[in-house]
Amino acid sequence: MNRLNIWYLSSLSISIVVAIPIVIIFSSFFELTSEYSLILKETFLLDYIVNSLVLLIGVIVITSIIGIGCAYLVSFYDFPGSKFFKWGLILSFAVPAYIYSYSLTAFFENYGTAYSILKSLFGDGEYNKYIPKLDGMVGATIAISFSIFGYVYVLTRASFHYQSQNLIDLGKNLGFSKKKTFMKIILPAARPSIIAGLSLVAMETLSDFGSVSFFGVSTLTTGIYNAWITYDDLTLANQLSFYLLIFIFILFTLENISRQKAQYHSPSKSGIQSKTKISLKGYKAILAFGVCFLVFFISFLFPVSQMAYWTYLFPNHLVDLKLIELLTNTLLLVFLSCILLIFLSFISNYGNRITKSKLLQYLTTFSISGYAMPGIILAVAYISFISFLDNNLFSNFNIKSFFIGSIFGLVLVYFVRFYSLANNGLKSGYLKINYSIDESAYLLGYSKIKTFINIHLPFLKNSIFLVIILLSIEIVKELPITLIMRPFNFDTFATTAYVFASQDLLEAAAAPALFLILISSIFILLTSRYILKDK
Repeated sequence: MNRLNIWYLSSLSISIVVAIPIVIIFSSFFELTSEYSLILKETFLLDYIVNSLVLLIGVIVITSIIGIGCAYLVSFYDFPGSKFFKWGLILSFAVPAYIYSYSLTAFFENYGTAYSILKSLFGDGEYNKYIPKLDGMVGATIAISFSIFGYVYVLTRASFHYQSQNLIDLGKNLGFSKKKTFMKIILPAARPSIIAGLSLVAMETLSDFGSVSFFGVSTLTTGIYNAWITYDDLTLANQLSFYLLIFIFILFTLENISRQKAQYHSPSKSGIQSKTKISLKGYKAILAFGVCFLVFFISFLFPVSQMAYWTYLFPNHLVDLKLIELLTNTLLLVFLSCILLIFLSFISNYGNRITKSKLLQYLTTFSISGYAMPGIILAVAYISFISFLDNNLFSNFNIKSFFIGSIFGLVLVYFVRFYSLANNGLKSGYLKINYSIDESAYLLGYSKIKTFINIHLPFLKNSIFLVIILLSIEIVKELPITLIMRPFNFDTFATTAYVFASQDLLEAAAAPALFLILISSIFILLTSRYILKDK
């Protein structure tokens, strides 16, 4: 077998492995389930769907307003703090929605932090009846929105940054006001980036588990978890996952239909005129600063302050925290997952590059849609597949113990979940390497392996670094997969915070949550030079 076939088969095998959970989800729709499925369809299923829709709409509206508004301010105006907010606003990524939920509850609950502040300022009083209770659907919507609006902000800001001054001048020549120029010219030109950001927001919202379960909001995600954990019905869990995937595919279909006839042209380099920022003075500068600072405070400083306050108030929980063990476990998962993802993504990308197979390209595109699948769906699908193999093909080998409840199984599900992120990250780097470079290397006597090691790897080192950092952020914050697939007594900062919070020990959840935010913030600051670069 020649080397070409080896690369082809390797890439094909990787794509098939990643695509298995998607196939399992769709095939399970035709399988039989327990009696609980009939009860569910007659009672709570409609509630699951309606709640998921309400949550989705609420989050999309809030993230659109915050993300687009802040991106517009820092891109088109110069005001005090604008350079700081350009990167400071992306720190919201460091706060997972479930940790933001703990902060909301801790601050607004009866006799919580808000009550303590009012009492210290004004003395004893009946303050609880005046403090709003941000729980249930409202709390979940706010928590998720301020945790993930960064998707819309980052992509929209990038689009605004590269818009030419010619567009703004066009609006002025047409007699448009600033508002009309924004609505009729600037915003439509940024539409693809905004839609891309909102698509990511929609996927994250529909896949959220920590926030909705904490606030007691019944969505399709919590229904999947309950079907498997409470009622031990994997098939039903897969069928509910099918409904959730339909949601996601409908969103993508509607987006594609909506822009079938739309065209977005980038000006040629010779026609680009660098955008000139408008310098704000007086109350306008104060207003712009106030808006950005308010978003920065609510999305990052507020949850960090709440977690730090509780950690300071209850130091015994920090002392009892197995800090070294949690840090070791978290970084171990990050290290193993990054090694596996980078290695296999390189094989897949290089296999696609040298074989130029249409089948391989289509299968790779299909398989990377696993990133759109919630972590809880992937975990359930993976367990279903391993259970099928154990019961039908390898009944004498007890493969469940090796693949389920083990670090190996956990890393394998991470691989399926984040394969799209690693694969696309390296692919974007490969697209910048002209095929003529490979052909020149072959003419000089380089083998494919030598070309890969001596030419591709050095060229892609920045892409590798960026992918590793992005993967690290996602893995550190990942909750459902870790919660379901982890070995017995194996905890990370994410699972420890969730377990304490689920037992109503929010003060105990503060310390691990604070360390999780700290680690994520460090990774985010390392990536800010890449995702916010201006040249």
